[in-house]
Amino acid sequence: MYAIEKRNSLFNSLANSVMNSHDANFWLQKINPLWSVNQPLAQIVKKQIVAKDTVSLILKCNRHVQRGMAGQHHPITVEIAGRHYERTYSLMQVDAEHLCLTVKKVDQGLVSSWLVEKSRIGDIVRLGQPYGDMQQHIQSPNLLLLAAGSGITPMLSLIEALCQSKQLNTVNVQLMYWVKTYEDAAYAEYLKEVSENFTNFSYQILYTQEQDQRLNQNHVDQLTKLNQTTVYACGPSGFVATAETLFVNAAFIQTEAFSLSQFEHDATDTGFINVTLTQSNKTVAIPKGQSILASLEQQGIKPNHGCRMGICNKCACNKAQGATKNLLNGSANHEPSQLLKICVNSAQSDLVIDL
Repeated sequence: MYAIEKRNSLFNSLANSVMNSHDANFWLQKINPLWSVNQPLAQIVKKQIVAKDTVSLILKCNRHVQRGMAGQHHPITVEIAGRHYERTYSLMQVDAEHLCLTVKKVDQGLVSSWLVEKSRIGDIVRLGQPYGDMQQHIQSPNLLLLAAGSGITPMLSLIEALCQSKQLNTVNVQLMYWVKTYEDAAYAEYLKEVSENFTNFSYQILYTQEQDQRLNQNHVDQLTKLNQTTVYACGPSGFVATAETLFVNAAFIQTEAFSLSQFEHDATDTGFINVTLTQSNKTVAIPKGQSILASLEQQGIKPNHGCRMGICNKCACNKAQGATKNLLNGSANHEPSQLLKICVNSAQSDLVIDL
């Protein structure tokens, strides 16, 4: 390993002395697709189906990849038909060199469809800097993990980290995992194995279509010592909003929504709103009730953005004037001079924003 690292350093030093980084990366990757002067790259080395329309991809990383904390997200860039597309996923640490990416195909999702159906062993992806607040900061003797659909991915990362650190010997961890049908449940065998190896870990898989077991008050009533329990919840916005309401008496609750499901289409949100962009010196009319980011993109305006989930803050800008509504939880904001995440907020009145 030392000899390989020394050889890589020699290549990098030589490359930097005679050419720019772009050219150096081109020639280095002719020798090894993971070699780069500065690019955080990963190569798919294993692909496995783990549930309906869901795959697990094992990624071998180069030395530039920054590892996130368990539960965090990575921007992942893939090349499809000559164009680069960035999406955000939660990754699970496998060992010092490998990460596990679990992807569920989304209807009309270009990147998720490509990763599930067309990605191959040997393909290269680029990993961005990790972010997200759903990290391994357990603030009580008990931990409750609530996951719906693809919300299981950060939970798997947290569970694996707890296994590796042996914290599952001291912390009581319960997972409640909602899927539509039996065939949608990912990593059922892994969860069974963890429960057999650690007596402090238990899990339930609940089915919303086959048994109509959606999250409700009955699930809260089954729990004891809620005031001594840290709750993490991840799933569609409607699921997350329900969890925030039901578990308000928990010792601590941390939530993340990965899609807009409950508040995106409000029957009262009709008509158009004028949005003034101070940096662009433009005023455009966008639909009331739709995310500001999506609306601007439909106008041919391309604001900086990343996760489209309100987590990474790449799309955040200053709102000088106007009222907005958060599409994840329905909360309204009428105050001027506020930081605005345009991917998860809609316009409720004429706006002036710093874009």
